[in-house]
Amino acid sequence: MIALVVAVAENGVIGKDGRLPWRIPEDMRWFRAITLGKPCIMGRKTWDSLPKKPLPGRLNIVVTRDFGFVADGASTASSLEDAITKAGEAAEICIIGGAALYREALACAQRVYLTQVHRAFDGDTFMPAFDQGAWQEIARENGVTAEGLGYSFVTLERGLRPRAA
Repeated sequence: MIALVVAVAENGVIGKDGRLPWRIPEDMRWFRAITLGKPCIMGRKTWDSLPKKPLPGRLNIVVTRDFGFVADGASTASSLEDAITKAGEAAEICIIGGAALYREALACAQRVYLTQVHRAFDGDTFMPAFDQGAWQEIARENGVTAEGLGYSFVTLERGLRPRAA
C-alpha cells in the first residue's frame, strides 16, 4: 500500500524555504509513529531538509535526477517507480514529500495521513490539489498546540464505501 504523509496549512502550504513553516511537536510524534519501520520515499529537497539523516528505524529512499547524488545512509532512486521497487514487499510505503512526489504518487496512493493545520501560512511549496470526493475519512483526531495552533490528524483511504449502519 502506498501512503502519503503530509501536513498542510489551510491555504495549501506545505513548506517555506525548505522547512515546515509551523512548529507542531505532536505532528512530529505522529509522523514518527506512522513511518517507523516502513520505507520512506522522499525527494532530494526533502532529504536535504531533514535535521537528522537518515530518518532512524526506516528505509530512506531519495528520488533524484542527479545520478551522482549520494545520500549517506539512504538508497537513491531515479523515479518514484524505481523507489517503490526498492522499497520491496513492505505492507505500507510512505511518501513523505515534496510536492512533485506527492503529485505523482496521488495516482497510486491508497491512503493519506494528513495533518490539517488550521491556519494559513506564508509558503513557497504547496500540496497538489486532489479530489477529496475519491477518499473516505476513516479517522480524525483534533488538537491544539501549547501556543494555540489548532490541527487535525486525518486518515483518508481511497474508494471505501460507507459502512452500513
